[in-house]
This record gives sequence, structure tokens and C-alpha cells, in this order.
Amino acid sequence: MTPNVKSLAAVLMIAALCASGCSTISKINPFQGKEAKEVATEGERISIISADQKLEPADALKGVDFALPPPEAVAEWPLPGGTPEQAMGNVNASLNFTVAWRKGIGMASKAGELIIAPPIVAAGKVYTLDAQATVSAHNAQTGAELWRVDMRPTDNKRDREGFGGGLAYASGKLYMTSGFRLVAQIDATTGRVGWRARTEQPIHGAPTVAGGRVLAVALDNTLLTYDAATGVPGWTYQALSESARILAAASPAVSGDTVVAAFGSGELVALRTANGNDLWNVALSRASRTSALSEIRDIAGRPVIYQGDVFAVSHSGVFAATDLRTGQARWSLPVVGITSPLPAGDVVYVVATDGKLICASRESGQIYWVHDLNEGYVPKKKGGLWGIGAQTVPKPLWTNPILVNTQLIVASSAGQVEAINAKTGAIERKVELGAPALIGPVAAGNMIYLVTDNGQLIALR
Repeated sequence: MTPNVKSLAAVLMIAALCASGCSTISKINPFQGKEAKEVATEGERISIISADQKLEPADALKGVDFALPPPEAVAEWPLPGGTPEQAMGNVNASLNFTVAWRKGIGMASKAGELIIAPPIVAAGKVYTLDAQATVSAHNAQTGAELWRVDMRPTDNKRDREGFGGGLAYASGKLYMTSGFRLVAQIDATTGRVGWRARTEQPIHGAPTVAGGRVLAVALDNTLLTYDAATGVPGWTYQALSESARILAAASPAVSGDTVVAAFGSGELVALRTANGNDLWNVALSRASRTSALSEIRDIAGRPVIYQGDVFAVSHSGVFAATDLRTGQARWSLPVVGITSPLPAGDVVYVVATDGKLICASRESGQIYWVHDLNEGYVPKKKGGLWGIGAQTVPKPLWTNPILVNTQLIVASSAGQVEAINAKTGAIERKVELGAPALIGPVAAGNMIYLVTDNGQLIALR
């Protein structure tokens, strides 16, 4: 099995088997406990998408221009989405779009072990997390390895398998979450471990650090918080549990005294950062008679806070803008997605699981343009003997976009990176990575950084 198929199978295996029932899913999921999980019923969700909505450009927006923020120099990308709001903006970098260097970060993705953590850039270093919880630091300009630390637990026999988690940086410290049921603080200069905290459930998403707190979502849909200085646990929030879900988690977004977290239940929840008191709760859910996969309601991509709105997309087929203060829906579109939206200026971009890159009005949700990243894709078959038993290679999956010098940068499970005109959707440049990339790129210090499925950290000039 090729690396991109491995990652696709591991991340979306649960979704693909949804049609055969939750009991089957429970048996094949090695990270799910034996105890029965509460399953939210269909009656608790109300579709917020009308049946006749279509993803096509609005007639009213044909020939209409829109504003994007001017490019700004960015020295660091310290959190999964760049900032606590998970919205970085338009990064200023001269795009030669050539590979400057590539370095190994450790264990590559394979069955049961996955690289799903985006790189973090801070203090002249790039920090990465491999498929077996090894954290490493590299010189941001040359890629030279500065230190490496293995964070796999050694005190518990049952913690021999785990994947996922991620990294965040704040005030000279690196914060790590792990599928090995661990949250930890690491000195960003030396790699020395400051504190460790064990968790009841694995954590498959990267943490967010804001206001002296570390926030992360565990596998059982619990939002956990820790004191960033000491590791002392703080308040928690328990969302609805789901038996069928994608084995991924979204980093929370924080704006002022509000944290917005997304869960495998399809819930988007706003809470007070000080005490966890809930402010509002909405479900990005849409039932479909033609696809059993809509029952997977996971919001696997990071929610993004931008100019008073929260943008998020669910696997159930809802891409929505929600008022941060009231929780009222502003608009929604029928998009199936597992990545983070990108709001910028007058518009917001999102990549659907079928490879459609959509540019919509941030205020109204009307669509400016739709670009098919998989346009021209020809299905291929691999394996088998004399054509018998061969498997069709699935269409490439594409990462969330980032905005660099008014170009959208996206990478794919087919090992391509594309630079796309953010105004028109036209492809302007391409580069081959030589390996699948399922983790969104980051940009800082005139470089773009990506982590590939085979455990390579690649820097593009």
C-alpha cells in the first residue's frame, strides 16, 4: 500500500466503514475503550442546510472584485493555525517555489502510526512531531537538526501504540500533546522536558496555548486545559460522544476571553477561557439520504475566528459562519470537509474532501468561484495479478490552504504543492515533493514548510 493510501485509510477508515454500522467500527478501532460510549441520536441534530443549495458561483458576484489583506512579514508560526484565533492572514514571502532543503524528522507514517502534526516555527527553529511521538528542532534556514527527544511513555505497558497530537510554542516553551495520552512542556532551546501530565484518553490534535493555558481536545470529545507554567489540570468540558468518527481532532481557537472548540460529534462550542462556562453550542450537521458518510459529523479541521465570526466545516457536509458573540448562524454551504477554512479580507476559502477549492463571500456565503484541484484526474489501478484484484487509487486529498503573497498554497496526498491565484483560482505554479503531504503548510521567514507522510520536513523558498 502506498504511503498516501496508508494515511488516507487511517484517517478516513472510520468514515468509510460507517455504512456497515458502529459496532463494526468499534471492533476495528484500537484506540477506543471497552466501555460503552454514549451515542447522540439523530433526533438531537437539525440540518441547517437547505436541500436545494448548490456549490456554484453566484450570478450576482460575476465580475465583482474583492479585497484581500496586504502581505505582511511573518517571522514565526508558533501555533497550529499561526495565531490563537487560527487565522494568520496574508504572509509576505518571495515565492521562487523551489525546494531549499529537506530533512528527516523520524518515523514515517505506517499502519497504526501517523504523522498528523503541522510544523511549528519560532525563535529561528522549526519544530516537528513524528509518527512515534519524537519531537525534534531544526534550524529554520538550513534544516540542521538541533535536538531530538523521544516522548513515548515508558511507565505503562498499554501505551505502546499511539499516534497524532501536535505542538504549540509560547514564551520559550514548546507544548506537546500525544496519542500516547500525554501532555508535556519542553524547553524550546534545549529539548529538556519541563512537566508531563497523563490523560485518560489519547489526544490526536495539536494544542493551543493562550492566556497561560494549554487547551486540547481528547479522543472522547473532552476539552482539557492545563496551566502552561506548571502543568496543573484546569477545567474541562465534555461534549457528546460518538462511536463513529475520524481519528483526528481540531485545535481550539481563542479570541480574548472566549475559546471555540470543535468536536467529533459535529458540535461547535464557545466557552469562557477562565472557567469553561459555555456560551453557545451549535451542531454543524446535515443528514443525507444518498451518503451514509454524512453520519460522520466530525469537525476535524481547526475552527477559525476572524473579525467577529467563527468559520468551520464538518465531515457531515456543513460549512458555516457563526457569530462569535451570539452563536447565531450567519450563513452555511453544503461542503464536506476535514480541513480548516481560510478567511482573509472579504472572502473565505475552504477545500472540500472531493478536491473542490471554494472562494466565498465572508459576509454572505455567496460563491465567487470554485476550482477543482483534481481536474483532469484519471483513475488508476494498483496491485492485483493480471488486472485481478487491483485497487483503484483514490483521488488525491488536499490540505487546508494558506495565503502567501496573495497566492493560495495547498499540498496533496499525491505529493504536489500548488500556488493558486487567490483572486481567480487559476494555478500559477506547481512543485513535486516526492512524497504525499496531508498536513497543511506553514509560512514564516520567507520560507514555506511542509511535513510529508514519509517523515520529511521540506522547506520551499
